[in-house]
Amino acid sequence: MSVPSEKIIVALDISDKSQALRFLDQLSAYKIWIKVGMEAFYSWGPEIVYEGKKRGFKIFLDLKLHDIPNTVEKSIKTLIKLPIDMINIHAAGGSEMMKRAHESLMSSQTPPLLIAVTQLTSTTTEQMNKEQGISGSLLENVLLYAKLSKESGCNGVVCSPHEVKTLKNAFGDQFITVTPGIRPFIHHSHDQKRVMTPLEAHLCGTDYMVIGRPITEASDPQEALETILNGAL
Repeated sequence: MSVPSEKIIVALDISDKSQALRFLDQLSAYKIWIKVGMEAFYSWGPEIVYEGKKRGFKIFLDLKLHDIPNTVEKSIKTLIKLPIDMINIHAAGGSEMMKRAHESLMSSQTPPLLIAVTQLTSTTTEQMNKEQGISGSLLENVLLYAKLSKESGCNGVVCSPHEVKTLKNAFGDQFITVTPGIRPFIHHSHDQKRVMTPLEAHLCGTDYMVIGRPITEASDPQEALETILNGAL
């Protein structure tokens, strides 16, 4: 079974401009998304978004906004002037912040998808309980954040692939799941804790899977992407 290219979001966590452009050129023939995260955006600003768009990629601007409602609202209004297709905020910022973010998107004729981060895929239950002071299981907390996100107007959430089936059952197939923590069998999980292979995540029903280092650090990124698309890993 193959993995649809439209489900793949490649994390462009590359701060060097020339290296990033070479990487984009290598993958420009594929109908995939590019995730512009903090490292790339803070290194050379909005230009990376325009460079990705120029090459035909859909853009997920991954800045994980989390602040008081007024600040997030104004930040969103500024960021949606860029040609982006998806943007995210932290669900932990609360329902008012998420509602204000959603309202600010409505000023755009073609608003990007608004996705709320639940719990990072590097988070463990022990860390959530002891360091964040949140009791219960990760799944319980992810479900709560997802419920608040949907009620606040978000299109979906960022979650681990392990939570996709539960979220789809609870909130319907139209509620989007974006899943980091996607790792081929041959690749080290690094700081990710709740991981799956690309094919496993696809079979679980996730809408988009974020894949970074297995592609960006590969000696041949095109070959690495092709192997994933062919469902071999």
